[in-house]
Amino acid sequence: MFKVNYNPDVLSCLANLSNDEVFTPPKLVNDMLDMLPEELWHDKNVTFLDPVSKSGVFLREIAKRLTEGLEEEFPDQQERVNHIFQNQLFGIAITELTSLLSRRSVYCSKYANGNYSVCTEFENEDGNILYDRIEHTWKNKKCVFCGASKSEYDRDKSLETHAYQFIHTENPEELFDMRFDVIVGNPPYQLSDGGGTGSSARPIYNLFVEQAKKLNPRYLTMIVPARWYSGGKGLDEFREEMLNDRRLRKLIDYADSRDCFPGVDIAGGVCYFLWDRDNAGICEVKTIRNGDHITSKRYLDEFETFVRDNMAVDIIHKIQEKSTKFMESVVSSRMPFGLESKVKPRKNGDLTIVTSSGTGKISHDMITKGEELIPKWKVLLSKASSDHGGQPSKDGTRRIFSVVEVLPPNAVCTETYLIVGGYETQKEAENMVQYLKTRFCRFLVSTILLTQNITKSKFMFVPKLSMKETWSDNKLYEKFNLTDREIKFIESLIREHD
Repeated sequence: MFKVNYNPDVLSCLANLSNDEVFTPPKLVNDMLDMLPEELWHDKNVTFLDPVSKSGVFLREIAKRLTEGLEEEFPDQQERVNHIFQNQLFGIAITELTSLLSRRSVYCSKYANGNYSVCTEFENEDGNILYDRIEHTWKNKKCVFCGASKSEYDRDKSLETHAYQFIHTENPEELFDMRFDVIVGNPPYQLSDGGGTGSSARPIYNLFVEQAKKLNPRYLTMIVPARWYSGGKGLDEFREEMLNDRRLRKLIDYADSRDCFPGVDIAGGVCYFLWDRDNAGICEVKTIRNGDHITSKRYLDEFETFVRDNMAVDIIHKIQEKSTKFMESVVSSRMPFGLESKVKPRKNGDLTIVTSSGTGKISHDMITKGEELIPKWKVLLSKASSDHGGQPSKDGTRRIFSVVEVLPPNAVCTETYLIVGGYETQKEAENMVQYLKTRFCRFLVSTILLTQNITKSKFMFVPKLSMKETWSDNKLYEKFNLTDREIKFIESLIREHD
């Protein structure tokens, strides 16, 4: 009945199952392995480690390449396979289940010494894919290694601890007692640290990258969320170290994670990189957006925050040539009036308050900061982006700002909002609203806004202009000498602010 037999790779199917543990599609694995030098696949002495093995796909695809590349060295196929699996491929599974899955993918048997294992020399069930149940080390109700919350992860013995073996040690070299030439993988991305009024997510992928570097391999390639570009919770030091590391020689950036992991929505996009220990130099950056591939070579530390789009860098350069003051100095910090989001409006009070739940009154004596702004006209800006953490809509565009409106004298707000300047006249405040709604302004914010949360630092590239006049996109394009190509680029990414 069927003219074509459909025989999908089970690991391709598995990669589409879950947002919780993101499994890596085989095609993506091979794109990452293609960055490595070809001679590695012909060297019987090169060792590989996947310290975060889930499906075993990295080790499986490496095994395929070595099996072909070492054919002349080991003409006998069984001898060749035994050598590769015993001496070159090593993994650390992240859970007991993924250890079985990884061994099944790599050895064709969930037991390395089983009857169906492709390697006939293993004497133990694990082979070279380890898994030991590790407990968190608690101090002040947080894990000293990964920052996980004790209330979330101090669990019953029947449940996974999510204390990943590779990062829960100060001496990762002792796990195998050997050195590795290449480290590859797709690490877990985050854990709850119990912050805030409920639970919050703490990034941990940076810990795997840092731990891998401690092993000092010749090459390191991992795929991780791109949110580290602009820092954030627990990522500021990691961002600085990565941007200043000249050994980061290739960076493949997906602005929309769904172009990389089909059906998986990761705020801010994802990236993978090649770290080359012995060849420091300029980085080759490839940005993939809406099917377009734009490549350039540049140092990553040109700005405090990494700007992913090469054309955006050119636009920022033009703005910096004509501007010395930027909106970062105008936008307020968190809680502009010292009022938390849980503050509720009242029926009586001498000030008007705007909250996420509505508008009402509040007493002046509750204000703990921002007193100088109270008698002025102000601009209210929602702290939460209208986009999902930097992800574009289905048509590939972003809106960036949600609420942007004028706040009159004797009116304040909770931490749900930021305040953008204080003005003597209503007209100046209205002009600022108009300026913030331009595609030009919102584009500059978008270049480093990779999360849901808008902060004053996201305005570091937006020029501070006089609000004595009204600004439009055309006027701004002309002022900063943007080309038709640059204008088209901005308008392809940022939609009109309705």
